[in-house]
Amino acid sequence: MIEMLVLGFEEILSFHLLFNMFLGTLAGIIAGAIPGFTITMAIILTLPFTFGMSPNVGLATMLGVFVGGLSGGLITASLIGIPGTPSAVATTFDAFPMVQKGQPGRALGIGIWASFFGSLISMILLITLAPQVANLAMKIGPWEYFSLIVFALTIIASITGDSVIKGLLSGSLGLLIATVGLDPMSGFTRFTFGILFLEAGVPFLTVLIGVFAVSRLLTELEAKDEVKSGEELVTGKIKFEPFATMKEVLSQPFNLIRSSLIGSLIGAIPGAGASISNILAYDQAKKGSKHPELFGTGIADGIIASEAGNNSTAGGGLIPMIALGIPGSAVSAVMLAALQLHGINPGPMLIRNNPDIVGTIFVGFFVATFFMLIIQFFGARLFLKITKIPKYILVPTVMALCVIGSYLLNNRYSDLYILFVMGVVGYFLKKYNFALAPVILGVILGPIAETNLRRAMMTSSDWTLFFTRPISLGFLLLGVISIFYAYWQNNKMKKNRAES
Repeated sequence: MIEMLVLGFEEILSFHLLFNMFLGTLAGIIAGAIPGFTITMAIILTLPFTFGMSPNVGLATMLGVFVGGLSGGLITASLIGIPGTPSAVATTFDAFPMVQKGQPGRALGIGIWASFFGSLISMILLITLAPQVANLAMKIGPWEYFSLIVFALTIIASITGDSVIKGLLSGSLGLLIATVGLDPMSGFTRFTFGILFLEAGVPFLTVLIGVFAVSRLLTELEAKDEVKSGEELVTGKIKFEPFATMKEVLSQPFNLIRSSLIGSLIGAIPGAGASISNILAYDQAKKGSKHPELFGTGIADGIIASEAGNNSTAGGGLIPMIALGIPGSAVSAVMLAALQLHGINPGPMLIRNNPDIVGTIFVGFFVATFFMLIIQFFGARLFLKITKIPKYILVPTVMALCVIGSYLLNNRYSDLYILFVMGVVGYFLKKYNFALAPVILGVILGPIAETNLRRAMMTSSDWTLFFTRPISLGFLLLGVISIFYAYWQNNKMKKNRAES
């Protein structure tokens, strides 16, 4: 292990490689901050530029894009309440309310530090536990995947807002939207009502942008006098205190470490991804808090949990890639493709045959994390100027970015119709106090749950395997505990409100 790290430092410590990695991290942050422009898209656009590079330089550049992209989503999630990436959905729950309270510098600072420390913790796990965690991930079949998604769906009970019934209805709407289009197993069309473009399904990123972004912009337009008068998102002087926010993050070591461990574990499970770990870490922070009623009002605990869980997924996702040659996510799949283009065969023999490549990944991940911190903090004062832009400029600009981002996903005009419909749906849901997050959770997790349930039943018709396989049973038990705990916590919060 020491030899690989030494080889990695030898490869990394060159101006050419460091410069490319810095540019990659910067590009990742910018891509992550643009609603609809995903990290996967950024990595794919980076791939052609790596053809003329050595394997080490190309891989390090893509690592920079990966780490930067995961952190970049918090910029728009915090400052305008619109997640730049699906993995920043939970960040909006507390970061944007904190901004609305007139503390955008604090919200951004906490998010940046939580991203940084979450990445470092996942890097330590990547270096020390890669083979062990990868072996555990290999024991996860369709039964375990389905049970994991069931557990993740129980989070809906914790993010329902004031009404559990309304939250469950929102989650059901998300699951219903996810069924539109081609059946993932048989290929037959479902719920398209004869509309041809719906056969391709409803892209969850379009739903995310519509429900979160367009609905918020439509809400802003209700107060047309504020928009016309040029009122800013945040009035008054903006403070940015990086060291104060670092102390605030480090004052919650248990929350930080727990969220990072959740992110690393979810990242190591192929196909799970940061969208799940972001919300799951937030949910566990709320369940373990002494003051859960403050979550969603602009509390630091929620930002720390969501961002640490989000960014630690990067290190976890690289574990099966290095140890077994199996992509943990779409991003690591592109990285594996890049290695193969350079004649390097990923797999269990990668560590033995190409220790310099593995060392570059270890050290490059560490360096990219520091580049992310430097770029975020030097750019923070520029990012914070977003909150001082008059609303009559901010609203149409963000709307234009949402439209462009939605179109670029698949280069289809039909996606813009879906964007508009989802925006109107989100607007009315928000107007009548329905939680928006369960809709997104249902859209993201629904197809994964359905596909793995049907794979499990096609592999074996014995439904008891969901309960006899230990890991699957463990996830289901966690789901049951999660539901009862959320129910108890909601009742406790209602009692506290009634007493106060």
